[in-house]
Amino acid sequence: MTVLLTGFAPFGGSATNPSWRAAGLVAGRRDDVVAVELPVEFGASLPALRAAIEAHGPDLVVCAGEAGGRDEVTPERVAINVVDARIPDNAGRQPVDVPVVAGGPAAYFTTLPVKAAVAAIQARGVPAAVSYTAGTYVCNQVFYGLMHLLATDFPALRGGFVHVPSAPEQVACGEPALAVEESATALEAVIDAALTTSEDLHVAAGTLN
Repeated sequence: MTVLLTGFAPFGGSATNPSWRAAGLVAGRRDDVVAVELPVEFGASLPALRAAIEAHGPDLVVCAGEAGGRDEVTPERVAINVVDARIPDNAGRQPVDVPVVAGGPAAYFTTLPVKAAVAAIQARGVPAAVSYTAGTYVCNQVFYGLMHLLATDFPALRGGFVHVPSAPEQVACGEPALAVEESATALEAVIDAALTTSEDLHVAAGTLN
């Protein structure tokens, strides 16, 4: 089995991105994981993702990104077909109200077992929860683009997206954060859950708002 695990380059003025640092840690200790850094650029992220899939021929794709303000690792359940950028990307582009894929479905659900993944993360002592919004920035673009690729060009693959919190050194004291090592532990738990679970857990993990 080969797992493609992606993280993002730094963006928004930050010097680091915990999603890429965590992905690198995971790849450094597992022979079945290949880590690839994706650019935080609307015009380049999906071509880079496709190129990585074609180059490595994975059996599973897990994309990770940073979610500032969250204090849990959050496997994402649904990607939506819209880009509405609050800030410019690293190439200076700021698209507003455009689809990720013109004519594509309104949304895609992940094919990762997100509830089993959350349970696996929590079992390793890392806080986690299912998320129902991946935002409308490059993270959601990559998540939706990944699921569209799997639906159209790579139907044998499974994949999805996981958000990790900012690293402690990125935020002011008291703001939500998680050590990169813990984020790496969580990503490993997601991978293991996906490789060993064919049917997700049937447990409540919804939200009221």
